[in-house]
Amino acid sequence: MTIDTSLREHLRRLLAWEDAHAGFEAAVSEFPKAHRGTVPKGVPYSAWQLLEHLRITQHDILDFSVNPQYQEMEWPRDYWPASASPPSTEAWDESVRQFLADREALQRLAADPTVDLAARIPHGKDQTYLRELLLVADHTAYHLGQLVLVRRLLGDWS
Repeated sequence: MTIDTSLREHLRRLLAWEDAHAGFEAAVSEFPKAHRGTVPKGVPYSAWQLLEHLRITQHDILDFSVNPQYQEMEWPRDYWPASASPPSTEAWDESVRQFLADREALQRLAADPTVDLAARIPHGKDQTYLRELLLVADHTAYHLGQLVLVRRLLGDWS
């Protein structure tokens, strides 16, 4: 196996990492509907806000990485939902579905041998594909920890 192939496989796996902590699927699986909009004492976000922030940010990084017509979003307004509660059960389910679909697209990007991981993204400044893949993995891990903490504080994590 070449270093390039090995790196691509590690990046692909890193996007759905469960080796050092709970993965996305475990963090959102069977999350009680009654608590999706609850903001526990001492925590600034509900599970819904964290889920949507993860989805929005991951999608933004994917869009930036592959879309030459990418339009920058406004921080922090465009990256966090206004409401602590999801508008519906379907909205929660759709957010999970979209997160997983975008993660798959990022995994395909990481594995694509025609993409030079060290190359600058043409419409970016100094960002490379490798930087964006590492950024999204790091960001996701950070907020997954918060999501698990919210579940613990709500008494729904063993």
